[in-house]
Amino acid sequence: MSLDAKADSFKTRRKHFMERIAAGATAILPSAPVAIRSGDVEFIYRQDSDFYYLTGFAEPESVAVFSPGHPDGEFVLFVRPRDRERETWTGRRAGIEGAMIDHGADKAYTIDELEKILPRYLEKSERVHYPLGLNEKFDERVLKMVRWAQAMRPRLGVGPTVLIDPRDIIHEARLMKEEAEIAAMRRAMEISREAHRQAMLKARGGMKEWQIEAEVNYAFRSQGAAGPSYPTIIASGPNAATLHYIQNDREMRTGELLLIDAGAEYDYYAADITRTSPIGAKFTQLQRDLYQVVLDAQLKAIDVIKPGARFDDPHNVALRVLVDGMRGLGMLQGSADEILESASYRRFYMHRTSHWLGMDVHDVGLYRVGGASRVLEPGMVLTVEPGLYIDRDDDTVPESFRGIGIRIEDDILVTANGHEVMTAATPKTIADVEALTAG
Repeated sequence: MSLDAKADSFKTRRKHFMERIAAGATAILPSAPVAIRSGDVEFIYRQDSDFYYLTGFAEPESVAVFSPGHPDGEFVLFVRPRDRERETWTGRRAGIEGAMIDHGADKAYTIDELEKILPRYLEKSERVHYPLGLNEKFDERVLKMVRWAQAMRPRLGVGPTVLIDPRDIIHEARLMKEEAEIAAMRRAMEISREAHRQAMLKARGGMKEWQIEAEVNYAFRSQGAAGPSYPTIIASGPNAATLHYIQNDREMRTGELLLIDAGAEYDYYAADITRTSPIGAKFTQLQRDLYQVVLDAQLKAIDVIKPGARFDDPHNVALRVLVDGMRGLGMLQGSADEILESASYRRFYMHRTSHWLGMDVHDVGLYRVGGASRVLEPGMVLTVEPGLYIDRDDDTVPESFRGIGIRIEDDILVTANGHEVMTAATPKTIADVEALTAG
């Protein structure tokens, strides 16, 4: 997307946001704080998703203020000043001019002017929108200014009477993806697909998990992604039964299963793909049987995704298929209804089947509305990721089952007429997987 098109997109989002908070309100959004890795070394900076969604401004130590109809400017940015000496060390800053020219702010000030300028907005606002709890130190600064504005209310006849969390408004907007957002996610998924293909192709017994992690993350960066959208999971053998295993330091063995949960982040948007494959071999019969149960569950869950369906529908469908499959393999005893009612399946399947996907891998948006599972609408993107996980020490199943973990995950766009599997090109049928692992 061109820079002009991106600027227009951010402008439109701000317009809709200010229409929602309406005149007589001021919203304050802080940037993500810089995080220290150790000593004086910082983590690579990544802007807060809500802040970036409305501003397109990627620098730290920034504050965005939105005040519909305010005569001094509706969209104001407080940013770091230009500083030639600091920029020599850490890179060029936008400064006040860049905040207005390149990022569309009506007015911009240096961040150290916040206490001087922001009260001008608060004293004329009945409602203040601010996300308490993100940054305790900044909370104190904002609340001090809000209290001052409240104290001035008897004299001015106007001032804050209520503090509102703006995230409900922002998150509902982020849940419904624009075309530009979908395009960024498609690119993240294309990059991730190639990473998964290369990993299946290259994984061999005797390699360490971290070698495959390096292949995956190299594929991300070499194709223009910012890197992983979450810590890359490379789980071989019994490690695959740990849901969020990220140590990635075990030596892999030929014929074991390798679970890779990895997605790239491209232009602030995430992919989230999981594939499970045999290491340098074909599936054994038991591996094939277990894998087919998970694949059947996933395919049937995806089939029910369409406008008007409920968010919980894919999970309920996948769960029934998994339970029937586990009964057929002798992992669970009793009728399917008894197993579902007692939740005895949770020993082997302990998580939900889906989550929202977008700027964050576990993206924002309500899963329940009015006490009921949310109705799916076009523009929503969700994952479908059933699995089976058998602990290496589980003596309730035959020894041959123990230490096996299988998960298959795809990213699904709800369309006007049904759904689109955005990650369909990433190999997952038994034949396609074996063509890479045993070729």
